[in-house]
Amino acid sequence: MNYQPDPAFAGLFAAFTSDPASIGAQLTAQMASLAAHDPLIVSTGSDIALFPGSGAAPLFESFRKSTRGFIELTAVSHLPLALAYLARMRELDGAASGDSAWRALAQRLLEHAQQTRRANTLALWRDYVNVASFAGHEQKIVDLVDYTCAVSSAMLEDVLREPDLLTFDTLNARYFAPAEGAGVPIPMNDVMFATFGLAYLDIVFRIGNWLRAQRIDWTRAMALVSGRSGRPTAGVTWASNNICYLLWRASERAMAAERILVAPHAPSFSVTQLPDAAGLAELERGYRSLWLNTRASIDVARQLFPHDPGYCLEPAAADGMPPIVDIRDRRATTARLRRIMEDPAQLLSNCVADYITDQLHANGNDPARVPIPGFTDVDYPRARHA
Repeated sequence: MNYQPDPAFAGLFAAFTSDPASIGAQLTAQMASLAAHDPLIVSTGSDIALFPGSGAAPLFESFRKSTRGFIELTAVSHLPLALAYLARMRELDGAASGDSAWRALAQRLLEHAQQTRRANTLALWRDYVNVASFAGHEQKIVDLVDYTCAVSSAMLEDVLREPDLLTFDTLNARYFAPAEGAGVPIPMNDVMFATFGLAYLDIVFRIGNWLRAQRIDWTRAMALVSGRSGRPTAGVTWASNNICYLLWRASERAMAAERILVAPHAPSFSVTQLPDAAGLAELERGYRSLWLNTRASIDVARQLFPHDPGYCLEPAAADGMPPIVDIRDRRATTARLRRIMEDPAQLLSNCVADYITDQLHANGNDPARVPIPGFTDVDYPRARHA
């Protein structure tokens, strides 16, 4: 016989919270009525929406795959890492030198790198990608991409000829972190950090400007970071989800950090597949209800236990990432790269997020003045077809 709770107890349970007509649901509805005019910001893994309140139509902006330059820069930042993954595949394969899976993948990666090098032109970055935060740096980006594709192609050709070179010892000594005068002149660790930094600079600059242009009342704003962001285990806390820090800094710290909630299991949306007006209104109602339902217990606790120690959220960016005091400090930048790959809770962009966000604010929101390790302090060889 299947167990069923006693009906009287089940009724008491539902009376508080689990029924649409419960006390909890009714309190949330009462709060929603009072907060109907308050702005609500909802961020997903790729897009951000502002629901202004009072039934006004939402506004949307994107900050990842659908934005200019994101795929281009991210593809280049992943190129060195792809070689490391190939080395791991060969290691697991017992260092076999025959027709193993890694060889076919390495050949295909080489072809992609060569095609990207040919497509990488000043016209592409200046006229087609045409990102405001890259203005004035387009030629240097061309040089960075050309260099990355050239040395990666050379390394791939070497390991395809001599498979015994595809080891982590060789890659570190000749490619990722060579000693001065050994291997490539600019370590690939620098390249990875630089490309991450450039991509995130555009996100902070564009999203920050977009948010400020909406003239949001930050003291009343509600914010929700919704759904999956990056890998399934990452970005589920305030400190590990860099959008929280971005929003807080965009408000010039006027928004209470506690009003930015992370809801990894909440519904998501995409600007490429938005519902109709009725569907958007329902989506907004769901988000507001989720935020306010969570807020209800906070407000009740503060009045229920007025003489006991309370919880205070202290905004923390990147959860203890090594500080970057000097952009030439490779120990700090490579430690950050290791941290975001080794810690499942971290978004990959967290290796640069707090640093770029703070630097953009410290430099008057001028992306041209933001020092990026591996880019600002490095002179890349001029691209062959510059």
